[in-house]
Amino acid sequence: MQPLDGIRVLDFSTLLPGPLATLLLAEAGAEVIKIERPGTGDEMRSYPPKFGADSVNFALLNRGKRSIAIDLKAPDAVARLTPLLKGTDVIVEQFRPGVMDRLGLGFEAISALNPRIVYCSITGYGQSGPRALTAAHDLNYIAETGMLALAAGADGAPVLPPALVADIGGGTYPAVMNILLALRGRDQSGRGCRLDVAMTDSLFAFMYWALGDGLSGGRWPEPGGALVTGSSPRYQIYRTRDERFVAAAPLEEKFWQNFCEAIGLPADVRDDARDPRATRNAVAERVRSRTAGDWRERFAGKDVCCSIVTSIKDALADPQLVARRLFERKVTADGREIAALPVPIAAAFRPATTVAGYPGLGEANVLLDETKGG
Repeated sequence: MQPLDGIRVLDFSTLLPGPLATLLLAEAGAEVIKIERPGTGDEMRSYPPKFGADSVNFALLNRGKRSIAIDLKAPDAVARLTPLLKGTDVIVEQFRPGVMDRLGLGFEAISALNPRIVYCSITGYGQSGPRALTAAHDLNYIAETGMLALAAGADGAPVLPPALVADIGGGTYPAVMNILLALRGRDQSGRGCRLDVAMTDSLFAFMYWALGDGLSGGRWPEPGGALVTGSSPRYQIYRTRDERFVAAAPLEEKFWQNFCEAIGLPADVRDDARDPRATRNAVAERVRSRTAGDWRERFAGKDVCCSIVTSIKDALADPQLVARRLFERKVTADGREIAALPVPIAAAFRPATTVAGYPGLGEANVLLDETKGG
């Protein structure tokens, strides 16, 4: 048995944070049923490129789930959903605060039907506060927490991050953690609870070091001025002769000395505490003298904490990831299959079946009829 066998999740969320959270729950054995708008469904279905009838983004995030299409504003919507709600363990929604209440599907209403419900709301700013109703996206949340200000480009301006840190790190993962804690708490108390997951709130854990520097000594980090944001030659990206890049992170002294030996750094600039800029320039000059392939060979087998920056396409063929069977699971549509999204659920908790499809819009509407008398 999987850890979440027998757990039913109704997913009212769209796009990324909620659907990824329920994907993790589904991979651990939960039955996840998406509640979608008739006709169009989750907006993510329309995103290019296509995989099957819908978006590949939708396919990756909703593998192994089911779908009910229902107009939540219809007069009979709550009545039609009520039998299903009574047998549900977890609800995930990411509307703005108050929307589910107006639909008759808020926590108080559902809890009255089903006191064991774990009700998880994912929003950008949480259910309270002056910005609770403000529209925003990932970039806004990282801008308002100080994270974006720490990521400076060569001209000093913040650079667009390549990862949706707030959506996933601030929304999906805290939601899953708290849902699992709430289910454990329900085992003890017999009652469910309301979870208020704010993506903005959860971002500060990623900047623990910046908070520590500022709160303890008043040394609030500037862009490019901290150990992991560019001030040290020991944590840098260096350009190679063939216009590729080395990601160098030999922070500890033993790794730094190994690195200096590997690149042939002159002894008079190895003490980076004396003049960090001079050392950084000297390292850059040495790295620039060889190709990425040369450095890959030279670093092989040495404890130098260095990597060649690679593309995501090439990463899929990395021997380490292949050996870990990271992309063994598949998502299918119309006779095609692609690698499923790797998720941080231990292999022991996942199903033996490695291939699964994604739900067609409304394919599980039969559940509404099956539960009418229940």
